[in-house]
Amino acid sequence: MTRELDLVFAALADPTRRAILSMLLEDDMAVTDVAEPFEMSLAAISKHLGILAAAGLIAQEKRGRVKWCKLDPDSMRAASIWMQGFGQFEPVNLDAFERFLKAEFAEDQS
Repeated sequence: MTRELDLVFAALADPTRRAILSMLLEDDMAVTDVAEPFEMSLAAISKHLGILAAAGLIAQEKRGRVKWCKLDPDSMRAASIWMQGFGQFEPVNLDAFERFLKAEFAEDQS
């Protein structure tokens, strides 16, 4: 599972790939449509798509002459489950913590 998570997080580390995933949330897209909003070559977009596919975040299929991409949420789900393990920790309220420390130090000095 570690290798799969490494691939997912490495794929998600790039803002272009995150933008592509956001686009694919709406619907399946042809590779040329995925490339349209980006100021980079089709070859560069294809590399990004390859990384997303290798991580299992998207699936690609050929329909006629057109290569289509669709979101594949299974790998994202595994990463999400892994991250939820860290949700057991409550966010620290720094103001309350500071008040607690002041009260503790005040008691120690009395």
